[in-house]
Amino acid sequence: MRIALGVEYDGSGFCGWQSQAVGTTVQDTLERALSGIAASPVRVQASGRTDTGVHATAQVVHFDTDALRADNAWVRGTNALLPSGVAVRWAAPVVAEFNARFSARSRSYRYCLYNSAVRPALGASLAGWFHRPLDEARMREAAASLVGEHDFSAFRSSECQARSPVRTLSDLAVERHGDWIMFDLSANAFLHHMVRNIVGALVEIGCARRDPAWLGELLAQRDRRLAAPTFPASGLYLVGVGYDRAWGLPAVASGCRMPAIGPAV
Repeated sequence: MRIALGVEYDGSGFCGWQSQAVGTTVQDTLERALSGIAASPVRVQASGRTDTGVHATAQVVHFDTDALRADNAWVRGTNALLPSGVAVRWAAPVVAEFNARFSARSRSYRYCLYNSAVRPALGASLAGWFHRPLDEARMREAAASLVGEHDFSAFRSSECQARSPVRTLSDLAVERHGDWIMFDLSANAFLHHMVRNIVGALVEIGCARRDPAWLGELLAQRDRRLAAPTFPASGLYLVGVGYDRAWGLPAVASGCRMPAIGPAV
């Protein structure tokens, strides 16, 4: 039997998603709990990896098991064995052809940035911070140049293992709510550090160090060395993974559940 799960986690206490020998990743933690419920070893595959310090409200995984359990046992039972920073939000049986990674049509990320002269104390590991005033209109103007299918080499890390730097960015929204600025991005897939590198470049424009046209120039130059530094992981959330309805996942699986930090938007 193949089971799909929706998983939420605070990434600040983990060494990223992907399993490591030290066993302090989200994947390792989830697999240990699921193995306890299944009474046999369980391995999961996710819609995508997240780095150390990156959070998720809508990670989707699948695993295969011979154990027969009710859907709520995979949710409540697994959560009883998980630390407070990880929670299974839903579970659903799926056909064997479903794959959390390869069946996904899109991914959505949100970067939460606290824009204030004084750094935050509460929730500091759950948001990015920038001390100088930022002009969201300038950033919004610049962001428009990235929407569409492009070579995003200027925004990929040197460690990126993707075969192609071409991605289709379907949406890049920049909205301010008081001292909070939210960057919402959706694409068919993302390169390693792509969102954090885009946010870093937009912040350079927002504080008037660069003109809005610079973002399009970076895109055309395809040279990561010319771009802005990578922004901290603390403000980044995987908030949605899109799948075709034919897979029969719960409606919430493709939804965008916003992080419980910042304004209620």
